[in-house]
Amino acid sequence: MNPLTFPSRPVLKRFPTESAAFSLVEVTFALGVAAFSLITLLGVLAVGLKTQQASIQQTTGNQIIATIFTSLRADVRLPPGLESKVCGDDPGPCAWGELHGKWLAGAAPQTLYFTNEGNQTGTVNGTPPADAVFRAVLTYRFPPSDTTSLANITVTWPAQVDPAQGGVPAGSVTSLSAINR
Repeated sequence: MNPLTFPSRPVLKRFPTESAAFSLVEVTFALGVAAFSLITLLGVLAVGLKTQQASIQQTTGNQIIATIFTSLRADVRLPPGLESKVCGDDPGPCAWGELHGKWLAGAAPQTLYFTNEGNQTGTVNGTPPADAVFRAVLTYRFPPSDTTSLANITVTWPAQVDPAQGGVPAGSVTSLSAINR
């Protein structure tokens, strides 16, 4: 080997005359499969959002029932003259004091209205206020016994639909409350 000679250059490989790529038919088929999958996912997304909204409304309805139930239990224990303290320092409309003594009044249903956040709004037994989303109907079982009083609590939404007038609400939750005195 002669030290003055340079090694030969590596031989460059050439690509074959046919290149390896996807055909137009394969690309179209892949795009069709992807589009079908995306349309299916969008359909499932809409159903999921509707289910989530219904779940939120049912949860709020159950929280309203729990609030009413708690107030009814507290109502039994309030000394006379303290009915106005039921709502605490809440400056908004509060009709919980009007529930005091309703156990003995009979089985007349009582309607309360609530906002989307579950706060009581507007008047009792009247036209739903503009911001009302939920309608709670309390029906007291008559006559109460010496130790236990019963009340049906039904929360429906939207508040503007009155089931007593034949309207069909979008959803509802119902509970039977037993208050042990």
